[in-house]
Amino acid sequence: MRWLLGLALLFGLVALGLRHLPPEWDPRRPLDLTAAPNALTGLKLRALQLQPDLCPAAFTGSGLPFLPVPDRPADNGCAIEHAVRLTGPVRAMPANPVVTCPLAAAWTLFERNTLQPEARQLLGTEVTAIRHYGTYACRNVNHAQAGRRSQHATANAIDIAGFVLRDGREVKLAGNWGGSGPESAFLHALRDGACRWFRGVLGPEYNAAHHDHFHLDMGPWRICR
Repeated sequence: MRWLLGLALLFGLVALGLRHLPPEWDPRRPLDLTAAPNALTGLKLRALQLQPDLCPAAFTGSGLPFLPVPDRPADNGCAIEHAVRLTGPVRAMPANPVVTCPLAAAWTLFERNTLQPEARQLLGTEVTAIRHYGTYACRNVNHAQAGRRSQHATANAIDIAGFVLRDGREVKLAGNWGGSGPESAFLHALRDGACRWFRGVLGPEYNAAHHDHFHLDMGPWRICR
């Protein structure tokens, strides 16, 4: 009987604590994509993949645009589900690619907490647009004839080739990754910072196929190369 009373007391204390937690530290609250990141941010971002209904709530609760697209069923491993148009202050070129909602959430956190702070610190300006190679392609990893599907097969990845700055400069992985100036430092900082938000981050140091772009995805495997 005593252990039951102790258990009841423990749950009561936990419930009391949850009621008095600040919103940003409450694990029951949807992820706020505009709040300063804390220890719960990564856990809540991961939860968006496990519970799809949480992702729209994260965008609407954060006061951010949410542009869902219809599901595209497929029996070949290339279905698109719970996807949105990628929007935000930083333009995508080509415009508004289709991505999974968790990828869009990760991009929002990356943009606000890594991309723009690094641009301001290292380049003295901000990013206004990105150049990308696309998000959706019904194919296997490395375009192989056989094997597992790429994260691109479900629009769960985006390949970034370059960044357009507010002052008119453009930073490209193809020409700036291996340099010694601030543009190279910026790209390396983005690669390292992206690993905080995305599950998979591949760049020029991974292999020759990625010499000119970052591959960012929300797949099941964590890799930062």
